[in-house]
Amino acid sequence: MGPVWADEDHGHEDALLRTAQRALVSAALADEEDALAAVGPDGLRSALPETRELILLLFGACSAMISTLGDGGERPVRVQVLDETGEEVSIDQADPAMRTAVRTLLAEVHGNTDAAADQVEIALANAAPDEVDSVVLAALHWTLRLATECLERDLPVPRWIESVFSE
Repeated sequence: MGPVWADEDHGHEDALLRTAQRALVSAALADEEDALAAVGPDGLRSALPETRELILLLFGACSAMISTLGDGGERPVRVQVLDETGEEVSIDQADPAMRTAVRTLLAEVHGNTDAAADQVEIALANAAPDEVDSVVLAALHWTLRLATECLERDLPVPRWIESVFSE
């Protein structure tokens, strides 16, 4: 029998994937309140280590799907920041939560998971609860959009995300 901690880590990972799936299903049904509730209680999400792990899990999946969509870098995928009217704005003009989300995603896309983790850590430590919620929702919505695009093109999607579309 293997070490006990290996089983505990696997159980924690399974729980994190189930949380991500519940939040993605709610986000897919346009129920943002339920999506956020799946992550944790109002006002406490920024203090939960699971929130950090969930955000990084989602952005890591987004990065993998961007790479797939971009054919491993052969056809780059463009990341745009849009304002409330749908006009493109520079990242510096975006609200703080969106800047954090974009910087986290770009760090993941460029293989810099430490910088991605730093961005999330800073946001969770300094952001207001509604800004943390905005980062979580951005991660959920981007994950769903990228997964939809991959599935429409018959490209691979992480199995735990693909299962959300069959529920």
